Amino acid sequence: MQGRPKLFTSYAADAAIFPTRTQKVLVGLGVLILFLMPFDIPFISGPVPRAFPDDWAIIGGRYTILGQIPILNEGIPLIRFLGDGNWLRPMTEVFIIATAALGLNILAGVGGQVSLGHAFFMGVGASTAAVLGGQSSEKLWGLGLPVWIWLPGAGIAAALVGILVSPTAVKLRGLYLGIVTLGLVFIGIHLSRVFPQISGDTEAGRRYPEFDIRLWKEETPLINVSSDDTVTGILGLNTFEVTDRQKTYFFCLIVLIFMAFLAKNLIRSRTGRALQAIRDRDIAAEVMGVNEVKYKMIAFAISSFYAGVAGALFASFVGKIAGNQFNLFLSVEFIAILLIGGAGTVSGTLLGTFFVIILPELVEKGTEWLAEQESGITGAIADFVLTEGPGDFGPVSTANVAPGWALNVFDWNIVIYGVLIVVFLIFEPLGLFGIWIKIRNYWKGWPFTY
Repeated sequence: MQGRPKLFTSYAADAAIFPTRTQKVLVGLGVLILFLMPFDIPFISGPVPRAFPDDWAIIGGRYTILGQIPILNEGIPLIRFLGDGNWLRPMTEVFIIATAALGLNILAGVGGQVSLGHAFFMGVGASTAAVLGGQSSEKLWGLGLPVWIWLPGAGIAAALVGILVSPTAVKLRGLYLGIVTLGLVFIGIHLSRVFPQISGDTEAGRRYPEFDIRLWKEETPLINVSSDDTVTGILGLNTFEVTDRQKTYFFCLIVLIFMAFLAKNLIRSRTGRALQAIRDRDIAAEVMGVNEVKYKMIAFAISSFYAGVAGALFASFVGKIAGNQFNLFLSVEFIAILLIGGAGTVSGTLLGTFFVIILPELVEKGTEWLAEQESGITGAIADFVLTEGPGDFGPVSTANVAPGWALNVFDWNIVIYGVLIVVFLIFEPLGLFGIWIKIRNYWKGWPFTY
């Protein structure tokens, strides 16, 4: 109702995906910003004092109208650092990892099943994509099928493996289930070495299929995602180049939006309510008629499907990756995403993924910027924090091999993960989503404290 956003008059309104107008507006603006982020916003430099209003000329690679009409110059990114070309790659990685994290959120956050083997199911999806979509050779298996087959096929294959694992979830709970799923990661690494026909060389890996959209196996794709392209603007008055990074960015973003929509619908469905009941009180839920075996199997299947799709996306995005890259650290990274973002919610999962993936990039870029400072306060901070060799004693090393008293940027990222997990578990178990809830409630209740 107008002015009473939490006063619902029907069950359908209460169970809506976005029950309030504010949520609809925020989600719409967020999606619009994500779609505009890879492109520059053109700016106007002022009119040109020439009497040729109908002529056209090319200045700096952009079309310009000559005459008393402003010049359209090179633009700036919508979001200054995330819109830069160098930041499209980590942003695309955010979309891929978020897709996998949504699956683990359904299993662990909604269903309450501990899993440390999410990276294994990503590896299953990547291997399936390699066989279905990759090119065959004397040493490699591949069918060369189009993306509309190998991408969902990767998810289905991982879901089938998840169904095989699901009976264990009925007999084991808590830490015991976590240890069993942890063993899957090491099994996957071993299988990647046993079957080099699928994963390729142990160190270099193999070439994975690209995102080019084809009807079947024709050489010219309907939509070429893996190479740059020139697009004609409105009325043919302007042309601009869309790079392969931008097209890959859009492809992964569309997949994430679709998978997030499915996850949000699942949570508010009968299956989602049954999983939440099992998570909160499994024995009471079974007494009330919830089939624990059935719904745990569904949770593992859906979670594995999400991981398989994300694994195929990740392998194709990287291009060439070894099977042992789907290791324990990747599984721990997913746990960090849920704990930092907020388990059990789609919004918290997306927030946690953005935070965990972008934070290392910010640490690396910040370290590079700090290393360039030579004078002033920032230079003094750089001398205190950074070390380049035996003569320095800073805690952060800018060299590839760090001295014994210092850590390089990658090691510091691992330390930050551990610290953040401990801090959020102690002070804010609901993660970033819980912080947002507190801010929202404070804003609604201000100036009162209740």
